[in-house]
Amino acid sequence: MSTQPQPTSLHHELAEVSAEFEAAPAGKVVAWALERFGSKVSLACSFQDAVIVDLAVAAHPGIEVVFLDTGAHFPETLAYVETIRERYHLNLTTTTPAEGAVDWPCGSERCCEFRKVLPLKQALQGQEAWMTGVKRLDAPTRAAAPIVSFDDNWGMVKINPLSTWSDQDIAGYEADHGLPRHPLLSQGYLSIGCAPTTRPVAPGEDPRAGRWSGSDKVECGLHL
Repeated sequence: MSTQPQPTSLHHELAEVSAEFEAAPAGKVVAWALERFGSKVSLACSFQDAVIVDLAVAAHPGIEVVFLDTGAHFPETLAYVETIRERYHLNLTTTTPAEGAVDWPCGSERCCEFRKVLPLKQALQGQEAWMTGVKRLDAPTRAAAPIVSFDDNWGMVKINPLSTWSDQDIAGYEADHGLPRHPLLSQGYLSIGCAPTTRPVAPGEDPRAGRWSGSDKVECGLHL
């Protein structure tokens, strides 16, 4: 792998690559990420669905997949993670909450910092890039999410192969590839986070309305 370009050069390179990928298949983006960064890229996956896992493992079966176990997930989510792990024989890294999390229970002001942000920073130590399943339609804060960029908050390259995908694209891919679906989706949970802060959404509601309902919070801190 070649020496990492200087920051200004890297930002310019990534902006060009991201623009080129606007109309490219997600699999091409994943293949580029693995060719560009090799073992220095990890996939951080929330396991709401298995699309990004399927794409990543097809390109490199041994890619590291990171799951953030907050200690507050639905039992259905934990069972789904195990289903996907077994299906793909994943190289799975499961994090645990950072020290001090007990003082910030799920739903409190700094809960996600201790259960998601700090554990992921630890898991990504030594990596040059991370890949996610972020989509622009997920939330207004993600509406301009680039496909490839340098994430200044994390000090590494961030790759969002599914950035331009719609919910219909996800459903179509799942059907075409016979992917297992998260069991809570059929129960009205259209955006699945931790159990204490996630509820089903009513017909016509925004899919993210069930996350942190009753508060103005829309992000956990991973993608700000």
